[in-house]
Amino acid sequence: MSLLAWLVLGLIAGFIASKIVNRSGGNLVMDLVLGVIGAFAGGFLFTRFGAAGVTGLNLYSILVAVVGAVVVLWIYHAIAGRRAI
Repeated sequence: MSLLAWLVLGLIAGFIASKIVNRSGGNLVMDLVLGVIGAFAGGFLFTRFGAAGVTGLNLYSILVAVVGAVVVLWIYHAIAGRRAI
């Protein structure tokens, strides 16, 4: 997959994951950036557990990227929430 396809996939996943994790619509730009990182993390996690990772711009790859983005966003919000307290 090309770098541009990874970025598009990550932005889509980041947007969906930000709506799942942070329903109040906090920092959308940060959530999108973390979504791109989450797309890479989702592909890595799925291959570690024996499933296919990101295979292209398709529905399965979006699902993989969203799962990774939700994990990354959840961890980020857990850490950032602790610092604010």
